[in-house]
Amino acid sequence: MKFSFSTAGESHGPGEVTLVHGVPAGLGLLAEDVDRDLARRQQGYGRGGRQKIETDRIEFLGGVRHGYTLGSPVAMLVRNKDYGNWESRMSPAPVEDPPEPITLPRPGHADLAGMQKYATDDLRNILERSSARETVARVAAGGVARKLLSEFGIRINSAVYRIGGAAMDKVEAARGAARSDESEVRCPDKEVSEAMKAEIDAARYARDALGGSFVVVAEGCPPGLGSYVDWRDKLDARLAAAVMSINAIKGVEVGIGFDVAKYRSSEVQDEILLDEENGGGLSRASNRLGGLEGGMTNGEPVVVSAAMKPISTIAKQLRTVDLAKGEAAMGFKERADSCAVPAAAVIGESMVAVVIAQAFLEKFGGDNMTDIRASYEAYMERIAKIVAETKN
Repeated sequence: MKFSFSTAGESHGPGEVTLVHGVPAGLGLLAEDVDRDLARRQQGYGRGGRQKIETDRIEFLGGVRHGYTLGSPVAMLVRNKDYGNWESRMSPAPVEDPPEPITLPRPGHADLAGMQKYATDDLRNILERSSARETVARVAAGGVARKLLSEFGIRINSAVYRIGGAAMDKVEAARGAARSDESEVRCPDKEVSEAMKAEIDAARYARDALGGSFVVVAEGCPPGLGSYVDWRDKLDARLAAAVMSINAIKGVEVGIGFDVAKYRSSEVQDEILLDEENGGGLSRASNRLGGLEGGMTNGEPVVVSAAMKPISTIAKQLRTVDLAKGEAAMGFKERADSCAVPAAAVIGESMVAVVIAQAFLEKFGGDNMTDIRASYEAYMERIAKIVAETKN
């Protein structure tokens, strides 16, 4: 089966569940390989009270034995500690005293459209699943994908380059992505990090929230992942869809993205060079196209960036309509983050890891790690010979 994942669970339900399909047998996988990224997702300046309640850790429910994958689906559970405070309201079984339905849809959320689509008069049925809490399960899946890719030297990092009005150059942020964990806002520039924190403080004081932009960089990808043959195989399109699916993401770019519209062709294309310093292999003079040409990786780092709108759950009430009364009203307030961009960057890493792992296994796929390694090594050996044989 193709490498993929599905998730289940509600924000205040018993837990978040991830089921990862297509994981080859023989991959070394421990809980800490996944927990590392779950912890990173919970961090970040501006996070709200929920992160003080939860301590996200996975429990393997299937697919792993004695530290190695079996080739069967990998099932993981992250328990929601907050469920103890919501057990009656979120009980799977009927309760004697059901809570009053929530009928004040919040602007910017899935509330109103979801209530109309699923024919419910209680938006609790919508907001629990549409909540960004679901991304815990995505990060768990990304942890499996990341561990697979790391076996072949592929490393994925991210950096935040804008929060509100505080920003740094995106290209410089991408270059410094490997050290972004050192910053509370995942920004590799210390001065800009402090400016971002000041922006978040101001938004929190105003009972508001901020969005921003982040960049994900995948280094070590071999050329030829993805394909130009069919639109569904184009890797840049698949990456864009995966990152856009993250809550509150409103724009995705590859490489310099929309800036390609500013320049002439000769100023955009990444010229191909002979790298005499490394045995005469091939290299690029730049990476403006983000490591992707014709829907395929070209051997340069894959660079994907995204713009995140401010989260919709804020402490400031916004205008809405009470659907039960049919009259204008003010929306309800819930605890929330002042800024979730640093967490979104980690989720972005996970989604990029999943898509690249899919493409990697499509190219080198096998049922077990032994066969995959043999296929990968044979391919890389053939690629290395291309220039050498041409020169001779």
